Amino acid sequence: MSEMERIDRAADYVRDVLGTAEIAIVLGSGLGDYAEVLTDAQVAPYHDIPGFPESTVPGHAGELYTGNLYGRRVMMMRGRFHSYEGYPLSDVTLPIRVMARLGVKALILTNAAGAVNTGFAPGELMLIDDYINFSGQNPLRGENLEAFGPRFPDMSRAYDRELRALALDVAERENITLRQGVYAWFNGPCYETPAEIRMARVLGADAVGMSTVPETIVAVHSGLRVLGVSCLTNMAAGILDQPLSHQEVVETGAKARASFRRLLDGVVQGMEL
Repeated sequence: MSEMERIDRAADYVRDVLGTAEIAIVLGSGLGDYAEVLTDAQVAPYHDIPGFPESTVPGHAGELYTGNLYGRRVMMMRGRFHSYEGYPLSDVTLPIRVMARLGVKALILTNAAGAVNTGFAPGELMLIDDYINFSGQNPLRGENLEAFGPRFPDMSRAYDRELRALALDVAERENITLRQGVYAWFNGPCYETPAEIRMARVLGADAVGMSTVPETIVAVHSGLRVLGVSCLTNMAAGILDQPLSHQEVVETGAKARASFRRLLDGVVQGMEL
C-alpha cells in the first residue's frame, strides 16, 4: 500500500464515522479535557482508525473527536504520537495528512513544554513564533507527496501571523499571561541535560519539548494555517535544583487548564477562514 493510499484509507474512515471539520486542535499532555467543550460530539478511538498507531503516553487518551464549537466544526486529537514511542514520523504525522484530506484549514497545536527562558514561569502559556529542530529528523524525508505540497516547502512563516495576532488579542482581553518564544524539538524520551538546555538558550530557544515540530512541518507542507501554544509545565533541566518528572508535567498542565480553555475559546470564535 502506498503512503497516499494509507492516508486516504484513514481519511475515508474518519469521514464516514466522524465527518469533516474546518478547524483541528491537537491536545498535548494534560490538556485533553478540552475536548469536553464540543457539542454534538462524535468520537473514534485511535485503534479503530486504519493506520493510526496507539498513543502510549500517560495524559494522551488516544481518541479523535469531531463536534461543534462556537458555530464551527472542530476536530480534536485527544493525545498525539511521538517518535520516541518508536513510531516513524510518517505515523506521527498521519493525522495531520488526514486532516488536510478532510478539508481542515487551520490547525492549533498544543503541548506541554519546559521553560528555557528564565523570565518565564511554570503554569504560563507561550505562543510559538518559531521552532528549532534539534532532533536530526524531518517528516518530509523520502518521496515527496505532491498532492499535498512542494518538495522544498518554505518554513519562514511556519506559524501563521494572523492567528498569532488573534491569540495575543484574546490573551489581552482575557487577562491571560501569554509569552512568545521559540520552541525547540528534542527527540526524547529522556529530558534534556542541563548542558543541552544551556546550548538551546544560547541558540535562541525559549522552551523545549518532544513533539509539535513534525506536525508543524507536515501541516505547512499541506497548506494548513498553524498556531502553536505551549503550556510551560516546568523549568527546563538545570535551571532549578530539582529533578524533572512527567507527573509534574501533567499536574501543572491541569492547573493551567482554565486559562488555556479561555484562550482557545477566543481563538476559535475569532478565527476567519
